[in-house]
Amino acid sequence: MAGASPRSQAGDERLLLTVRETAQRLNLGVTLTYELIGQGRIPHIRLGRAVRVPRQALEVWIAANTRGAA
Repeated sequence: MAGASPRSQAGDERLLLTVRETAQRLNLGVTLTYELIGQGRIPHIRLGRAVRVPRQALEVWIAANTRGAA
């Protein structure tokens, strides 16, 4: 991808996203993202105290929760 920074390219390939990265991708606040995760509405895994969102599961979740024209 010409012009993209190495960091953005690496971010697209990572399997797990932080809550902050998830919030940015969803254009939501971090607090609301934590609330949705706590309610079990956003797919996530816990690694010790760390919460991570599988990138692919997030994409599936978005598709499954999208309403309107297909």
